[in-house]
Amino acid sequence: MNQREQFGSRLGFILISAGCAIGLGNVWRFPHIAGEYGGAAFILIYLLFLLIFGIPIMTIEFAVGRGSGKSIAKSFEELEPKGTKWHWFSPIAIAGNYLLMMFYTVVTGWMFIYFIKMLTGDFVGNTAAQISAQFDAMTANPWLLMGFMALSVVIGFVICSLGLKGGVEKITKVMMLALLAIIVILAIRVIMLPGAGEGLRYYLIPDFGKMVEKGIGEVIMAAMAQAFFTLSIGMGSMAVFGSYISKKRRLMGESITIAILDTFVAIMAGLIVIPACFAFDIKPDAGPSLIFETLPNVFNAMSGGRLWGACFFLFMIFAAMSTLIAVFENIISYSMDRWGWSRKKSCLINCGLVILLSVPCALGFNVLSGFTPMGTGTTILDLEDFIVSSNILPLGSLVYVLFATSKKYGWGWNNFLEEANTGKGPKFPSWLKVYVKYVLPVIIILLWAQSYLPKK
Repeated sequence: MNQREQFGSRLGFILISAGCAIGLGNVWRFPHIAGEYGGAAFILIYLLFLLIFGIPIMTIEFAVGRGSGKSIAKSFEELEPKGTKWHWFSPIAIAGNYLLMMFYTVVTGWMFIYFIKMLTGDFVGNTAAQISAQFDAMTANPWLLMGFMALSVVIGFVICSLGLKGGVEKITKVMMLALLAIIVILAIRVIMLPGAGEGLRYYLIPDFGKMVEKGIGEVIMAAMAQAFFTLSIGMGSMAVFGSYISKKRRLMGESITIAILDTFVAIMAGLIVIPACFAFDIKPDAGPSLIFETLPNVFNAMSGGRLWGACFFLFMIFAAMSTLIAVFENIISYSMDRWGWSRKKSCLINCGLVILLSVPCALGFNVLSGFTPMGTGTTILDLEDFIVSSNILPLGSLVYVLFATSKKYGWGWNNFLEEANTGKGPKFPSWLKVYVKYVLPVIIILLWAQSYLPKK
């Protein structure tokens, strides 16, 4: 049996894990909900929830990966007591990875299209209505969407085929460092715009009145949900990176570093989006329209906007591709662990499979637009996102928590602590046992259940 690959450096592990967590949602979701729910007041609550359950769950997932030395394919089998069935979760978790890629690859394709549009000046001189029409024309073209989706998939699997160190680690490190540099430069440029100060106040000054207006309970649930879903925990994506790292560092410290990086990008994205919208008297909005319809107007109005717009969508490509590569690595590792495939064979077969599985989402905006699975105006993307974000991620996290805290039927708290606290760095506190075993599962179940409550 071949010895398991390992990361070449701690920086590589941190940047790749952060890249998995840092995604498109950081950019188009976080700024909007932070502003909507009270700015800095919301951010403080979000950070609290990130600390009290995002970091513990991530640490557990890393520990299961490192303790087993396997991906989600066999990590539970390696660690579970004889006769228990925790490994039944493995096919559900990997199905979640495929489902995530079935729509994420399509949206990544949009980023490539808009980067090219910005670079070639397609939006120059366009009115807001014309820019909106360009987005509609893009989504109405099935061949364009499928072409750029396939391009995203092929690039991701080619990088993964080069190996863990030579491909995944080497290229993701460059992408993530470039992403961090671009986002800082863009934020500085936007903050210097005339009129940006009002946006900064809206985003960064706590507005508890707005929290009360929205309802404290609703704000708390929104902060919990954002903290929970931002870290990509519950599907084994973090476990596979745990399986690639040495025992030199304790795992809670690594989880904290990754959470800080993820939060930094989310907050910096807000410093780009919110002040820019205020500077040009455009109301910040949620969802794809913010990125694809509102921001091109902002860049059009900026001096040198074509260049800044191209930089923004390059940043978006890096954010999207870092997640794609991380999840592809989990899928590839699953095939290698489960069926003994070589890395090249796993890349080739899964590349074709992911392209095929992503076609329905691409067609959901045009050929299959009549299919509205979750009500009027919804698409196949919305259904796939709901299955992953509102079901597999929270329930998968619940599985990891119960597995790590069940002494008789699971891995057990002592085994988890021993693995998590091997090496140097901050220790996972043993006194958190009651909280992790009894309180954390209740929080996860509440989050899962609220996604099924009727929305206003």
